[in-house]
Amino acid sequence: MQVIATHRYARISAFKAREVTREIQGLPAIDALQLLAFVPKKAAPLVGKVLKSAIANAEHNNNVRPELLVVKEAVCGEAPTIKRVRPKARGSAGPVRKRNSHIRIVLTDEVPIVRRSDKPKTSGKDKAKKAPKAAVVETSTPTPEAASTESNA
Repeated sequence: MQVIATHRYARISAFKAREVTREIQGLPAIDALQLLAFVPKKAAPLVGKVLKSAIANAEHNNNVRPELLVVKEAVCGEAPTIKRVRPKARGSAGPVRKRNSHIRIVLTDEVPIVRRSDKPKTSGKDKAKKAPKAAVVETSTPTPEAASTESNA
């Protein structure tokens, strides 16, 4: 079962909001909410609101527990840009583009939740084999001091 929530015309650049949406993609919904609480970006609360809305939609409309939900897709696309004018020197004017975005989150319960602690440990055979280190070979040639003490004896 897939659940979708969108925030249209969010007053943030899609370029800036995409950084946050990429971080939560593929995470369990509860873990994604906890992660967004500590992301120091303007887009984090906006994406968090959409994620909470998607979780609420799943609970209310489809009777799905939030522990089973995974963020299948978190997308941020461009919305229409608001165009303004800023006064410049000598009576001229420069453009100001106030960019907007559409944030869309898709949750699903069809993907099994796998956390790092649940993954099986890989054995040493699976890892790339390293070349054995060269052994240090000691030579049995006597040092000049040792040779002089042997000849005097």
